Amino acid sequence: MASFTKFEPFVEKLAEGAHDLGSDTLEIALCNAANAPVATDGVLTDLTQIVYTNLTADRTLTVSASAQTGGVYKLTITDKVLAASGGSVAAFQYVVIFNQTAASDELIGFYDYGSEVTLLDGEDITIDFDDSNGVLTIT
Repeated sequence: MASFTKFEPFVEKLAEGAHDLGSDTLEIALCNAANAPVATDGVLTDLTQIVYTNLTADRTLTVSASAQTGGVYKLTITDKVLAASGGSVAAFQYVVIFNQTAASDELIGFYDYGSEVTLLDGEDITIDFDDSNGVLTIT
């Protein structure tokens, strides 16, 4: 499983009301190894994304749970399938979650797959978000 890194500005933006993770539209952006995100990035324009030609799926995520129990908040997202059709999709290594509803497309966190992934025509990949532990927890 890819490792998750939270963007540092996310914490401040969350505290200041930029995010409503239960109802805002969350999406993914894809970056290659040469354009790796860094923890201090804060908004989508801080990133250099791949070209999405031949990517058939939209990049919108589905929040399956956004709740707290005993003072611990957990965000759970439904797995996302990305597929190539009509040609290959550019290589990517990082799957970034961002808040499309927030005024500046605020970044939340990213998964590092450790090496680049290339989807050839007809191939797909499932972005497996942890159903048990959630994408993130806040204590």
